[in-house]
Amino acid sequence: MSLKPLLLFGLCLCLAPLESQADLSFIFGNISLFNLNFKTPTLLGRSITVNSNVQIDTTVDPNIQEDSHLDTYSLIKKYGYPAENHSVTTDDGYILTVHRIARHGATPVLLVHGLLDSSATWVMMGPNKGLGYMLYEQGYDVWMANVRGNTYSRKHIKYTHSHAKFWDFTFHEMGVHDIPKTIDYILDTTGFKQLHYIGHSQGTVVFWIMGSERPEYMDKIIAMQALAPVAYLRHCKSPVVNFLAEFHASVSIVLKLIGVHEFLPKNEFIVMFNQLICDETTITKEICSNVIFLTTGFDKLQLNETMLPVVVGHAPAGASTKQMQHFGQVRRSGEFRQFDYGWLRNHWHYNSISPPAYKLENVKAKVALYYSQNDWLAQPADVQSLRRRLPNVVHHYLVDYPEFNHLDFIWGVDARSLLWDAMLKQMRACEIDNNIDTTN
Repeated sequence: MSLKPLLLFGLCLCLAPLESQADLSFIFGNISLFNLNFKTPTLLGRSITVNSNVQIDTTVDPNIQEDSHLDTYSLIKKYGYPAENHSVTTDDGYILTVHRIARHGATPVLLVHGLLDSSATWVMMGPNKGLGYMLYEQGYDVWMANVRGNTYSRKHIKYTHSHAKFWDFTFHEMGVHDIPKTIDYILDTTGFKQLHYIGHSQGTVVFWIMGSERPEYMDKIIAMQALAPVAYLRHCKSPVVNFLAEFHASVSIVLKLIGVHEFLPKNEFIVMFNQLICDETTITKEICSNVIFLTTGFDKLQLNETMLPVVVGHAPAGASTKQMQHFGQVRRSGEFRQFDYGWLRNHWHYNSISPPAYKLENVKAKVALYYSQNDWLAQPADVQSLRRRLPNVVHHYLVDYPEFNHLDFIWGVDARSLLWDAMLKQMRACEIDNNIDTTN
């Protein structure tokens, strides 16, 4: 991977005038990828000029600093919860890490993270703000998946992650291989016949694919709680996804320039760069939060900016460039369908010049949809299109907060009162309605 684009971007941030308000924009074709507003730092209500010889206090809470470097297992253990590491090997050879907050004998719940994320997303905000911890406190046996290619699932029985073949996947393979195998492992380990499923963003995508391509797994689900559910992207407002859709013909070249076969690999340089930009006490904190919001929507009130060093210590957690291309294809086509290789290769792969659409009618498990108005990826109109296609939607819930965005579903300061409590109530209702003994 070339460091030049990141170095140039970092240089732009550093050289932006700090004595007055300024803008940094990047426009590709007719698409504005980002437009960041730089404001002069204020001290006691007055603007201050930051010169190159001024020393800025960059002291960060030691707990935050430590948490930004701890892995998921260590985070859980640090805060006194029973942590376990588990390893699952898929049918096509990927070795996945599954983290667990173990409550032996309790009903299992599987949490599946979103794009460029990992199991850390459910716990990194801490015991009072992490959904993983809340579910454990509510009596569940909490399992947190990691799909192929992320920080915790970068091994294969045949290839290393430096091989191009390792990265030859999209979210399709996650739904066909990763999630079914993880579910089987959890049920075999616990002795239960069913489990709860909670997915965020891409974590919902892979569930729809599992239902479409392997519908027998729907019988293993008590209920699916879909946070920021994604399938259709016709109304998507994310500049990143829209860029991938607009420049689909040359997007593979662009992606290779920034990561070869892996999109946003989590290496030491990116970690250092992100932590520098997102340090709690640096003048660039506002810039960092805007960059994070670039793909998801803006809601600063629900983002605990103090925790930004922890966020960037764990994300982005990696994805394949092919995976990113697939999202761009879904946006461009307006359909929820398999990867488009071009008409000739499509004929070889699918015996059709067009990729087949996923069969949402096969998703027979109970589904609850949770969405918001300010989510750039899961727009309400697209969620309603998904709702009409799913055969067993038992609940749909528009978050009663207009600014709630894509990341607020998992990191929002008020996520529990605005969303999680309602979701927990729905989980309990589904357990009763199923009239199935979920004890082992």
